[in-house]
Amino acid sequence: MTADFLIRNADLVATCSGPGPRVGAAQNNISPLANATIAGLDGRIVFVGPAAEAEREVTPTAAAQVIDARGCTVVPGFVDPHTHLIFGGDRREELRRRLGGATYAEIAADGGGIVRTVAATRAASEPELIAGGRARLAEMLAFGTTTAEAKSGYGLDLPTELRMLRAIKALAAEQPIELTATFMGAHEMPLEYRGRRSDYVTLIINEMIPAVASDGLAEWCDVFCETGVFAPDEATAILQAGRRHGLKPRIHADELGLSGGAAVAAAVGARSADHLIFVDAPHARRMAAAGVVATLLPAAAFFLKLGRFAPARMLIEQQVAVALATDLNPGGGFTTSMPFVMSLACFGMNMTLEEALVAATLNAAAAIDRADTIGSLETGKQLDAVIVDGALADLIRVGAPVIRHVVKRGRIVK
Repeated sequence: MTADFLIRNADLVATCSGPGPRVGAAQNNISPLANATIAGLDGRIVFVGPAAEAEREVTPTAAAQVIDARGCTVVPGFVDPHTHLIFGGDRREELRRRLGGATYAEIAADGGGIVRTVAATRAASEPELIAGGRARLAEMLAFGTTTAEAKSGYGLDLPTELRMLRAIKALAAEQPIELTATFMGAHEMPLEYRGRRSDYVTLIINEMIPAVASDGLAEWCDVFCETGVFAPDEATAILQAGRRHGLKPRIHADELGLSGGAAVAAAVGARSADHLIFVDAPHARRMAAAGVVATLLPAAAFFLKLGRFAPARMLIEQQVAVALATDLNPGGGFTTSMPFVMSLACFGMNMTLEEALVAATLNAAAAIDRADTIGSLETGKQLDAVIVDGALADLIRVGAPVIRHVVKRGRIVK
């Protein structure tokens, strides 16, 4: 077979191959190959197997790009299925307050939190939003992210929500990371609608969702279902309205308490329920039965100083597919690094290194309905890969510069 891109003689290829998502004990299986080669043609994988076999069966084109991966580990390109990539303003002063002992609720009561970012985002132009997103994507790429989800939700009015989604669309066309967009007008109750919640929910359902769908600006619809934000009945109505307009459901669930988000996810058939710090076993079983992926965000719990992480071990034991994401955002998601998130998953949520890798690749791809094309290194899929300088465990050495190359669609992009 012919190939125009080869990664040769890797010490280890963690293929993570097989149908996704992986659940239960299977999430601990990365389907490793020792002394292996990956070959691609036109951005797709045409061979993954022993290096000696590749020497016999793969013929490089005259212009083929070849990487010698001796001493390296190759893993699938990371998939980040939960980011708030686009926003205006800067809330790092809130981080200083939090480090001084202020709680998330106290900061919000003083006019901080999401509403502060809403004001800044409404004031930002589309080029300004694009420029900020471009810088964050460059960081994500350097840490090995090759596909990501990106949300609106800091506009909370139709013009700004559309502006954010247009910025995501523009960024998807200009840089290597593959993006999928989520409409999240139900991120918070805007100040001008405090005291008339039903009017804002009606606005989302009757005006925002139809406009987003008609412009083809989003694949997903998300709701922050939490006490004091959107109640389960409101979240259900919004997600059902999104589905009627072709927007698939996902949900922020049970981050600050067992507030009904996981139950909504199971009831509406959400592809992913995210955060889940307070989810319990009965709700986990409902999610498993409905095929909902649990996208866990340990960096958010870490930076918000919540004092606990999501119960990853319980979710895995209850046969829920677990994915990982950064929750990149201006207030509580101060990282663009999926390897750092994997480290927190291992040392904060008691996941194995192999479970964390599957959660950051194949299961993360499943959380955004991409497991058929990305998330593993196997024939027919996109050749999205990260070449690690050293062993697999080197990925979770926080701050260590271990990523040698990032590959997207069979081309080195970093």
